[in-house]
Amino acid sequence: MGKLYVVATPIGNLKDITLRALEVLQSVNFIACEDTRRTLILLNHYKIQDKKLISYYEPKESVQVPKVLKLLEKEDVALVSDAGTPAISDPGYKLIRGCIEKGIPVEVVPGPSSVLTALVGSGLPTDRFTFLGFLPRKGLEKFFEELKTYREDTLIAFEANNRLLKSLQAMEKVYGGDVLLCVARELTKLHEEYVRGKLSEVLQELQQKEEIKGEVVLLWRIP
Repeated sequence: MGKLYVVATPIGNLKDITLRALEVLQSVNFIACEDTRRTLILLNHYKIQDKKLISYYEPKESVQVPKVLKLLEKEDVALVSDAGTPAISDPGYKLIRGCIEKGIPVEVVPGPSSVLTALVGSGLPTDRFTFLGFLPRKGLEKFFEELKTYREDTLIAFEANNRLLKSLQAMEKVYGGDVLLCVARELTKLHEEYVRGKLSEVLQELQQKEEIKGEVVLLWRIP
């Protein structure tokens, strides 16, 4: 029987990968990856060659799980996402769950996470936090309203760059402008940026930008 290795990969800077992760990627014959093109960039950078890449992404996840589980009966497989730790708002949970149900060993190779990187760099309290995944596309004000009971937690969510201002405006309607907020953008990349302060101040600063680029992690604390 094989083993599933859940391997964290860089969220931006390709140097942010562990020696153990490289060792695992070098040792396995099969790598299940969200986007084969993105994974190839990493493998080529570290001269890891002759790997069979299995396309594993939503919504094809449910179709691919049985195939990967069948492979795991004989072979080790590494699971990676486009960036960071697999299964954190990325494909992976269903495969991990399937392995556990079938008694296939699962080994997590820890490493980069945009959630934890943003939390530590935000300057907001880190003793208690709640990760919310991606913000909903509809019903934002109701969503923020329902979070008012989380006053002791730092709240963390992903948001698309082109929806960020709209989401912050909805947040301001619900909480007012004094919410402590951090927008973390392009983490570990050349143009990494943290915009910190009260919601009203952050919103004003972001509105002055011609364009907000890159992946965004949003963190806030309800007063």
